[in-house]
Amino acid sequence: MKTIYKSAEKKKEILALYDSQLSRLEAPWRDMWVETSYGKTHLIETGDTSAPALLMFHGGNATTAHTLLACGFLLKDFHVYAVDMIGHPGKSAETCLPARGPAYGKWAAEVIDSLKVEKIRCFGGSFGAGVLVKTMCEAPEKIEKAALYVPAGLHNAPAVKSIAMLAPMLAYWATHQEKWLKKALLPMAVSAEGIDPDTFETAKRSIEGAKVKMGMPSNAKAAALRRCTMPVLVMAGEKDCLFPARGVLPRAKKLLPHCTAYLLKGRGHMNRLTAEEERMIVKFLK
Repeated sequence: MKTIYKSAEKKKEILALYDSQLSRLEAPWRDMWVETSYGKTHLIETGDTSAPALLMFHGGNATTAHTLLACGFLLKDFHVYAVDMIGHPGKSAETCLPARGPAYGKWAAEVIDSLKVEKIRCFGGSFGAGVLVKTMCEAPEKIEKAALYVPAGLHNAPAVKSIAMLAPMLAYWATHQEKWLKKALLPMAVSAEGIDPDTFETAKRSIEGAKVKMGMPSNAKAAALRRCTMPVLVMAGEKDCLFPARGVLPRAKKLLPHCTAYLLKGRGHMNRLTAEEERMIVKFLK
């Protein structure tokens, strides 16, 4: 059987960190598993169960537990279903889906169906936002509102824009010295402040223990985006080397019929939201 992990021991280490981070949530939670045609999918159900439902997608090679910690501001206002991306570190099936094409969107649409809701609010960051874009295009009728944070799938930068990460990453793989991993992540974070301990440890475990996926969800076609008539909030980093705001925001405003575009000034792909920005996301989704 194919596995996304480099060894059984590395898988245990990644899941141990997952469970440790999950134990720090400031809200009750429970495990959920749903069946899809792509494999069994794991979700964490948490937040206010009397509030509107919100489906959350984590970033690539990150985990649901890390994303819930980083986005704890959503738990007071929403009944959150945080899904483990299939084929990524976590507790869902290890089925790897192609980053190009509609497969991720079809999988996510099946997850939404399993929640027994007609429409649902959604939040996704980075790779997960790209999966959400694919879902919006494949099943727009299932999405009530969508918040896309530093999103893939709208205007991805050429891979050469990330070349500064290559040399320190090779040095890290050769030496396993943390200083090189920090240097490899710095082009995404712009400054060391963007690399908090939980983010660093999650990245480290995934890079060490999982088979890192380099491809990002491909850019959605213009015609498909024009069919996405739900309200969409797009937040992009001015200095994001992967999905730069100068490409993401104009295309989103041009093609998404009901788009609110927001520039994360001076920030890269890995960054911290201000309290005001967190409130903006909550207000939009409510």
